[in-house]
Amino acid sequence: MRGKRRILRYAVLGALTCLSGAVLPGVSAAAGTGTAAAAETAAAAGKAAVSGMSLPASPAVTEEKPVAAALPARTCDLTFHPEQYEEKSLKIGDQEVKFRAYENIVYVRRPALDTAESMSIYVPEAYFEQGGTVNGYTKETAPIFLPNGVGGYMPGSIAEPSSEDRMSGGPNASLVALSRGYVVAAPAVRGRTTQDGNGVYVGKAPALIVDYKAAVRYLRCNKDRLPAGDTEKIVSDGTSAGGALSALLGATGNSPDYAPYLSAIGAADERDDIFASMDYCPITNLDHADMAYEWIFSGVNEAYQRSGQMMMPPAGKDTKGAPAAGAAKPAESGAQAGTTAGRPLNAPTETQTATPMTAEEIAVSKDLKAAFPAYLNGLGLRDTAGNPLRLNADGTGSFADYIKSLYLASAQTALENGEDLSGCSWLTVQDDRAVSMDLSKYAVWATRLKAAPAFDKLDLSSGENDEFGDAQNAPKHFTAYSLAHSTKGTAMAGEDVIRLMNPLYYIGKKGVTTAPYWRIRHGAKDRDTSLAVPAILALTLENAGKSVDFSSPWGKGHAGDYDLDELFDWIDSIAREK
Repeated sequence: MRGKRRILRYAVLGALTCLSGAVLPGVSAAAGTGTAAAAETAAAAGKAAVSGMSLPASPAVTEEKPVAAALPARTCDLTFHPEQYEEKSLKIGDQEVKFRAYENIVYVRRPALDTAESMSIYVPEAYFEQGGTVNGYTKETAPIFLPNGVGGYMPGSIAEPSSEDRMSGGPNASLVALSRGYVVAAPAVRGRTTQDGNGVYVGKAPALIVDYKAAVRYLRCNKDRLPAGDTEKIVSDGTSAGGALSALLGATGNSPDYAPYLSAIGAADERDDIFASMDYCPITNLDHADMAYEWIFSGVNEAYQRSGQMMMPPAGKDTKGAPAAGAAKPAESGAQAGTTAGRPLNAPTETQTATPMTAEEIAVSKDLKAAFPAYLNGLGLRDTAGNPLRLNADGTGSFADYIKSLYLASAQTALENGEDLSGCSWLTVQDDRAVSMDLSKYAVWATRLKAAPAFDKLDLSSGENDEFGDAQNAPKHFTAYSLAHSTKGTAMAGEDVIRLMNPLYYIGKKGVTTAPYWRIRHGAKDRDTSLAVPAILALTLENAGKSVDFSSPWGKGHAGDYDLDELFDWIDSIAREK
């Protein structure tokens, strides 16, 4: 990206406006050590409940202990300064997209780490012209697009506009949004490897959703100072763990359960509900995702991800979430020899050859598959006609038929687009219609990515175990099953923290404002999590009266932002209804 002209660019920490009587710019303050951990005890008073869902209590669960630390010495001003910007320009083909960039704005008063809790706001240049419009929007009516750069529950960087997306090679979502007349507010958020200046891990759960909420609050706090953008039309967007984060933001608006954490970092005293949520392949419902995974993949006894791969920061990132000095561009997941390229940033590595599962892993797979029907039936889900969606003890039933209908609809679209599906032995096609499928054969065709258990590893080696870890970076379990079968001790995340990371506990809950509009995508060959996981999310939302656009696109694996025209057409359609 090249700036055309620099306007009133302030050089103290970029555009950061942090105030301190004793700390000079560029000098590390004793900032927020363990703020998230310190808030966990206070948050326990606000536990959520959902009919049919519960977190099994265990006498072996370790008590969450707050880290003793003072609040940050520095306080940041939450006032947006419209005079601090750069004029920039990028191209989408022959179209020049001009915009103003307000960059690196700290969005909380007491950041645990400035670089991890800052946001850049981008505004189409047309809105600064008299009567300027883009795509039928004015500066007052333009939706605000809120993408997050999270993957693997790692720190999320600012998703700045780019004409060369690392996955598609074309313009990224932020640039396309600007070309469509949207204001883009792109926050960085803490992740599981984020450390403060004292080496304390300050980005463990639920830090990333707390930061995402704080960014929304900052926008609303400054709604009369922002040069453009409708703060009642905020639309989140994320992929993989970022998709889970987008779902959390959409589901948990204004929940008091997060208040202690938001207060600890000095978030603005504003609402944090949003208008719509776009969730690509969300790695969510983690406390039940292991069961859902085995319901699909049990019986496939080799995996393309080696067990024990706790993901570390990519090349070019330090553990504090900021670009390392002089570092090259972060390497793509799958860039190493023997692994598969084209994975989302920070997604678990996929090997090119499968590794047989052990006898113990196969036994775990069978246990988890057998446990899934009871969980699913407890949710009380119904289809659009009001029919109950349930599973028999053997895993068959109306919910299985619903999942099959999603895959069949995807295959039918592919057939209508002229694709040859003759190699799909799990699929029955008659007269150019996809009429039936075999789920067990589908699993063999799709292949298994993760050995059992997929997320809460018995040896605490997954990125999700790390996400639920503590301020000293000790990973924890988050399911009763893995705790009971653990090979690495009895450390369990607190029930309150586990709930704070699962959107299903908040949909339909009194006192929570869940987004009215949702778009959820899970590729037909995505096996980073089970299709059952986003399906349960979509059905729960639909049953709560929300508008949900949910599908499983053919030919897509674990990826996001691959259908930007359709995404922004959808946002246009809902934004103009009101």
